[in-house]
Amino acid sequence: MSVRNHEVTSVHPLLDERGELIEPGWSRRLYQVYNRENIRAPKFRIKEWDYYLVMGDDFALAFTISDDGYVGLQGASFLDFTVPREHTETLLDPFPMGKMAMPWDSSGGVTAYHRKKRLNMAFTVGGGKRRILCDFRRFDGGKDLYCDITLEQPHMDTMVIATSWKENPRRFYYNQKINCMRARGKAVYGGKTYTLDPSRNFGTLDWGRGVWTYDNTWYWGSGNGIIDGKPFGFNIGYGFSDRSPASENILFYDGVGHKLDDVTFHIPENSYLEPWRFSSSDSRFEMDFTPILDRCGKLDLKLIMTDPHQVFGRMTGRAVLDDGKVLEVKDLLCFAEKVHNKY
Repeated sequence: MSVRNHEVTSVHPLLDERGELIEPGWSRRLYQVYNRENIRAPKFRIKEWDYYLVMGDDFALAFTISDDGYVGLQGASFLDFTVPREHTETLLDPFPMGKMAMPWDSSGGVTAYHRKKRLNMAFTVGGGKRRILCDFRRFDGGKDLYCDITLEQPHMDTMVIATSWKENPRRFYYNQKINCMRARGKAVYGGKTYTLDPSRNFGTLDWGRGVWTYDNTWYWGSGNGIIDGKPFGFNIGYGFSDRSPASENILFYDGVGHKLDDVTFHIPENSYLEPWRFSSSDSRFEMDFTPILDRCGKLDLKLIMTDPHQVFGRMTGRAVLDDGKVLEVKDLLCFAEKVHNKY
């Protein structure tokens, strides 16, 4: 492991009196305590979000509740890998600026959004479980989307990172990724019921709080599955904030995190749907990726721009744990993305 992968192991506030990170680095828990009142930035620049991705055998569901200061983005996605096709619906709310009262910690409480006659969505956390309820009317034309999903979260490692930007240390990224949460429940969409089986289906949480700079490009990938009868997952990413203190690259196996150094996304120049490749500086994550579906949708309003490419597909290759054990990964359903935002 490189020296720069500094691990935070003690509980303390995230920010000092100047609104700067006290201890940049990565951790296995939310040891650094987030407090919105300690941020030294305008309210319209503060971003808080909860994003869940749940993968079935041949379909996936994504749910977002966010307060991004000057705009709130609340939405859901349904992806069918057999066709393949996807539909995403997003509702915008102007200038929430903290009014959504999103929890300051991911380990409990309720994150909810209600817009009468259109969307009722809630993420409820407690007792080692996360329940996702979503009732989205007219989600896809005349089709409604209803979901009741429970994710099991036993005591296990997660991936937490706290980093800032060199050009402005009061801009920071505090993020937790929770992989390998067994998923049970159902989604009803277009008159068809989609069922999740906890013996092989999983959910992932992307929980984030922070203040960003204006123009950013990031790379992120994540996946979960079963290898040799035990839960396996990975989180990889870079390009967003100053990663000199630590990377967010990690393997999860049977509840334990195995930290990686740098991982590089080799994305084809001609099309996101051509095969990708992933390599790592420590040779512990070497993968080939065959895309199935590119969830994209560029929006350019000049001052506000987003160009996302979240590509779902199957990963094959080798992953090496801290003790040298080699895991053979075969056709693991996952995603990898490149996103460019200005906002």
